[in-house]
Amino acid sequence: MQEWQFDGLVGPTHNYAGLSYGNVASAANAGGVSNPREAALQGLDKMRFVQGLGINQCFLPPQKRPLISILQQIGFEGGTNRILDEAARTAPALLASIYSSSYMWAANAGTIAPSCDTADGKLHITPANLLTNFHRSLEANITKYTWDHLFADPAHFTVHTPLPATPRFSDEGAANHMRVSATGHATAGLHIFVYGTDGQADGAPRKYPARQHRAAYEAIARMHRLPTERTIFVQQSSEAIDAGVFHNDVIAMNTTRLMIAHEHAFAKGVGLADQVRRLLEPEGVDWHYVEIREAELPMVDAVKSYFFNSQVLELPNGRIVIVAPSESEENPRARDAFARLAAGNEVAAVHYRDVRESMRNGGGPACLRLRVVLSEAQANAMHQGVILTDARYAQLKAWIERHYRDRLSFDDLRDPAFLRELDEAYAALEPIIGLPGFYQNMV
Repeated sequence: MQEWQFDGLVGPTHNYAGLSYGNVASAANAGGVSNPREAALQGLDKMRFVQGLGINQCFLPPQKRPLISILQQIGFEGGTNRILDEAARTAPALLASIYSSSYMWAANAGTIAPSCDTADGKLHITPANLLTNFHRSLEANITKYTWDHLFADPAHFTVHTPLPATPRFSDEGAANHMRVSATGHATAGLHIFVYGTDGQADGAPRKYPARQHRAAYEAIARMHRLPTERTIFVQQSSEAIDAGVFHNDVIAMNTTRLMIAHEHAFAKGVGLADQVRRLLEPEGVDWHYVEIREAELPMVDAVKSYFFNSQVLELPNGRIVIVAPSESEENPRARDAFARLAAGNEVAAVHYRDVRESMRNGGGPACLRLRVVLSEAQANAMHQGVILTDARYAQLKAWIERHYRDRLSFDDLRDPAFLRELDEAYAALEPIIGLPGFYQNMV
């Protein structure tokens, strides 16, 4: 069993619309001019770097945009040009929503349970419904469509439908899910489901919405056939949510045998570290929990630098390294906190990478990737066209440089020429990923 990183390939419609309420970075850059080409190249280079560390690396193809059918569904009529013009004049947020490239943050593409953890010995995937934000809710069914193509063999994989699109089952995917497997990927792990609300008023955030409902994760644990004794449900701190921590991966990070979390990450009295230790104690495993104190790294700096939205990776040689956003290197408090971690025994190195285009829209290195633990047989059974190889890296880079604009503003979203460019881009990607008709049948 090995861990594969599935990164979202940034799409050609990457833009700054500020649609995500509660995401401080997204709101701060609303209305700015984006650079889709640079965003995609930064993400691709980050994948290449992680692969160079010895990690298995895949990518998720961009979803097709714009979704004109959504505007038609809600009352916009006429030809495509008329619909785009009317939406731009009367409902600009809706127009931006159908162009959104937020699917690039693969941490929200679903929740995964590897086959070594499930009762039926299959890998289970549930695409997140992402219903808290309209533009993100548009991803759910297309995400399932994508997973169905990548993990099509029912002997190895079960791809579930997204949970019912109601507040009680609000689901944001793996951004609020952590798996602890302190003796390696091949042994059964503990699944930690971090929720923002259980439907009770007590402990609810006051400023920003809690996006993940406990009932959603309880349903996913059942669907994935996880043993109850190997699951932990823990509430996110309302203080953190109101500070702009819209997902747990903005305030805590982990890999197999190491977890690093801010002291205000979880609700008071949770005692997550003690719960994990009690479950792991009979197995005699070596698991480490590092708490970052508010005095060391104030929450405002944690959110600004996306310190915790770093990738924590266990390399094939057993060393643990962190891939952090360059914003953390530029923030003195965050940089010092990483230096202390690297000076200890748990973290061998911290590597800073530039993913500024993604960061300006509210997603760092960890947002861009989803972890999937696969056996050798499962890795061979999945669709091979999304594995990052030397040849495919070169093909994707050339494709991005040819088909992506280097600037995109809101006014460009009503440009008919842009739609033609997008259709050409998607058609050119199909042979690279080996999925003929993938975009033609997507919506």
